[in-house]
Amino acid sequence: MVCEKDPLVQKITDLYDQISTLDSLKPSKDVNMLFTQLVLTCMPPTHIDVTKLCKKVQQMRSKLIRLCGEAEGLLETHFSTILASYDNPLHHLNIFPYYTNYLKLSQLEFNILTKHCSNVPNKVAFVGSGPLPLTSIVLASFHLKTTSFHNYDIDPSANSKALRLVWSDPDLSRRIFFHTTDVMNVTNGLKEYDVVFLAALVGMDKDEKVRVVEHLAKYMNPGAVLMLRSAHGARGFLYPVVNPCDLRGFQVLSIFHPTDEVINSVIIARKFPMPRHCSAEHPVGPMKLPNKCFDIDMFNPLLNPVNLMEELDIEDQLS
Repeated sequence: MVCEKDPLVQKITDLYDQISTLDSLKPSKDVNMLFTQLVLTCMPPTHIDVTKLCKKVQQMRSKLIRLCGEAEGLLETHFSTILASYDNPLHHLNIFPYYTNYLKLSQLEFNILTKHCSNVPNKVAFVGSGPLPLTSIVLASFHLKTTSFHNYDIDPSANSKALRLVWSDPDLSRRIFFHTTDVMNVTNGLKEYDVVFLAALVGMDKDEKVRVVEHLAKYMNPGAVLMLRSAHGARGFLYPVVNPCDLRGFQVLSIFHPTDEVINSVIIARKFPMPRHCSAEHPVGPMKLPNKCFDIDMFNPLLNPVNLMEELDIEDQLS
C-alpha cells in the first residue's frame, strides 16, 4: 500500500495543493509552471502502482486527474482560438507546445494499428476530440490519407472551434467531421467504424470508463478495433488508468507503455465476434481472455526508431 509518506507522493501532493488553490486553470505563467513540474515529476519510471494507493492518496489522485483534465481543455481552447485566427490554421499547428508529442503519439498509434490491421480503415471515430483534435488531424494528414474521421464531443463550443481549424483545407474538410453528442447516445451508428479511438479523459473514473467501454462493446461492429489511451506508473496521477480486465467484450491485443515524453500508454483491442444466437440488443455476456490481467513491460520507442513494434503482444503472453 502506497501512502502519503512516499517521497514521490509527497511531491505530487504538494503540487496538487498548489494547483487546487489557483484562481483559474487557464494558461498563465503560474499554471504553466505548476503543470510542467507535475508532468516532469510523474514522467520517470517508478515503483508506484496507483491501483494500490491508500484511500487518502487515491482521493487526491482522483481530484488531480480532474484538475488536469480541466487545465488541458482550457489549454486546447486557448490555442485552438489562436490557430483559428490564421488563414490556414493547419500550417501553424507547431505553435501548440505539445504538438511534437502528438506527432510521436500518432506515429506510435499508427504503427500499432498497422501491425494488427491488414486493411486501411475506411471510417474512424474519435470519442472525446475536444477543441483541438490533433490526433484526427495528424493521422488524416500523414498516415491515413484516404480515411474519414468522425469526431465526437458533447461540447458544441469545442466542435465549433475544431471545425474552424479544418474547414479551409480542401482535403481534410471533406474527410474530418464533427458530431455534438454523448457517445452513450450513439448506438447503431458505431457499427460504421472500423476503428474507434477513446480519449484518455473520456471516463474520469473507473466506473464511468467501464460504462463507456461496455457501451462500445455492445454496439461496435464485431472485429472492429478499439484504441484506448491509458497511463502507467506515476503517470496515473495525470490520466485515468485502463485495466485490461475492464475491457469486457474485447480481445486485448497489445499494450504499450512509452517512457519518453509521450505520456499516454496505448491499448489496442478487437471487438469479439458476435455469436450467432446473440445480438447487440441481447448479448450473451462479456467475453474475457483466459488470464484477466497482464504485467506489461515499459519501453522507450525512441531507443529503436526503426522498429517501433517491440510491444508485448497479449497473444505471446498466453503462449
